[in-house]
Amino acid sequence: MQPLSQHLARTLKALRAQRQWSLTQAAERSGVSKAMLGQIERGESSPTVATLWKIATGFEVPFSLFITAPESDPGVVHYSEGDRPPFRQPNEQMRVTPLINFDAQLGFDLLEIEFAPGAFSASAPHAPGVIEHVVVIRGQLAVQVAQRWRRLKATEVLRFPADAPHAYRNDGSEPALIHDLIHYPRPG
Repeated sequence: MQPLSQHLARTLKALRAQRQWSLTQAAERSGVSKAMLGQIERGESSPTVATLWKIATGFEVPFSLFITAPESDPGVVHYSEGDRPPFRQPNEQMRVTPLINFDAQLGFDLLEIEFAPGAFSASAPHAPGVIEHVVVIRGQLAVQVAQRWRRLKATEVLRFPADAPHAYRNDGSEPALIHDLIHYPRPG
């Protein structure tokens, strides 16, 4: 089993155990099939980014929890390439690298996402109140919010409520690189 698959398996098992949820309950909450959840827990599946988002939303946890190990020193941020291996979608259309693990005090994740030419990713609604800030670093990316596509180029930013369906598409011939700041509302 790959280290990321091991991490995904341990994290999902631990979350289910904390909540005392069966696979059936986890499937109902996340919208991901029992079979897929079982495969992830056994390290037999490489889920897509969209599947991980569904699981994170169903369990009401930040996305980065599934793709990063806890930091030994959360006050220190490392940006070097080898420190944080990227999560690659099985079809190689997307690569997600956490830049900063979830910060509970501020309530955000900061991810770097690269979309291959022709990549498309539809995202189910995240938890109520989640806001995304997409900053295009290189290339161009179309983002669909409220059934309207908006084309962004390098240096442009789009902020939108991510608790509704949204999608990303790279129509260009070059990879598109973005930083995605995801803000989660504070509980209570």
